[in-house]
Amino acid sequence: MKKLLLIGAGVIVVAAGSWGLWKWRQPAAPSAATAVTAKVERGDIRVVVASAGRVVANQEVDVKCKAGGQITKMPFDISDVVHTGDLLVELDQIDEQRNVKGAEVQLAAANAKLASARESLAISELTLKTDRQRSAAALKAAESHAVDAAQKAERMRQLLLQKLVSQEESDTTDTQTIQATADLDAARIHTAELETQTRALELKRQDVALAQATVDNDQIALDIAKDRLRDTRVLSPIDGVVAARQVQPGQIISSATSNVGGGTTLLTLSDLSRVFVFASVDETDIGKVDVGQKANVTVDAFPGRRFPGEVVRLAVRGVNSSNVVTFDVQIEVTGPEKKLLKPEMTANVEIVTAHKAGVLTLPLEAAVRKRGQYFVDKVTDGMITATPVTVGLTQADRLEITSGLAEGDTVSYVKGGDGAGKWSAQTRAPGGMMMGMGGAPRGGR
Repeated sequence: MKKLLLIGAGVIVVAAGSWGLWKWRQPAAPSAATAVTAKVERGDIRVVVASAGRVVANQEVDVKCKAGGQITKMPFDISDVVHTGDLLVELDQIDEQRNVKGAEVQLAAANAKLASARESLAISELTLKTDRQRSAAALKAAESHAVDAAQKAERMRQLLLQKLVSQEESDTTDTQTIQATADLDAARIHTAELETQTRALELKRQDVALAQATVDNDQIALDIAKDRLRDTRVLSPIDGVVAARQVQPGQIISSATSNVGGGTTLLTLSDLSRVFVFASVDETDIGKVDVGQKANVTVDAFPGRRFPGEVVRLAVRGVNSSNVVTFDVQIEVTGPEKKLLKPEMTANVEIVTAHKAGVLTLPLEAAVRKRGQYFVDKVTDGMITATPVTVGLTQADRLEITSGLAEGDTVSYVKGGDGAGKWSAQTRAPGGMMMGMGGAPRGGR
């Protein structure tokens, strides 16, 4: 038993010695942190909000045709430049031309009927006017003759009583009086009959109105037929570029107004007079973004080229996708080379939320923070002293120093350490001094 224990202890000792020898032979791991110095320099500080988005045109129009039929002409193809009023598509016009001709004939017939009704009304009005004048004259003559006959009959009766005339002469005068009265009654009846002509004249006026309505209706039908004929020609509504062409000559398309599916899309036009980028900005950064801020746009198609832009619109409502809320920001590309950008390109955007030129700057790692105060290790005559500073703007790799240092001052910091906001691991020397890299004494904090 003792022999076994001695053998086991020997194995353990040999194993431990072998592991120690291997460990001693391994090279020491290089340290990630390196002590460096930097001078306070003047430079620019730019604070940006980075985002990704897509390029969009000022507007895109899907062109459809109000009419349906077979395409006979399509002068433009993809990437062609078009102007407002240019012919984009023309359909077969034979049927619509026939419809226009038929409507013109119908309108001509209606106009003829209207002219006839108006002429008939004019004749009737003139006839009524003449009849009224004739009737008035006849009535006046009949009234005068009746009065004269009555007076003669009265005189004859007086003469008959005096035996100065015969009974026959008196009877003749009475007969003339009766005849004059009858003529007066006939004249009055004729005058009354003119009222019937007046009402008949009103009917003729209604005939004219009806004929006018027919003309108006046929004119509308002609206008509609002409509109349908014009609808067989599709003109460009904007100045732009043909972005897509979905049909070809010879193809039969459906009407956009009579088809329940909305009709056939013929072309898509893009207005590139203004170019925008729609970027999605995280909710943590949207508070820094405002309308009017400058931006830089880059795309993979043109590496190394930056397109200047400006924020023109912010979304008032965010979009929640997988519990990540983003806001759409519209950026207008303002540079002269904006036409190089194509709709739907993927774009990277840097929105400049703050910018200062000619300020004192240091590397971001040179300042550390403790209990709300920033410090730097200022180097003076080989001595390192912890110096409080006031920090302004910060960007990805540098920060602004607003007080505590002057231009040309030298600071020491650990490059590749924990970064700004944390104290680097250091050993405090006796008497409150900090031991820097290589055991150099540093000023107390």
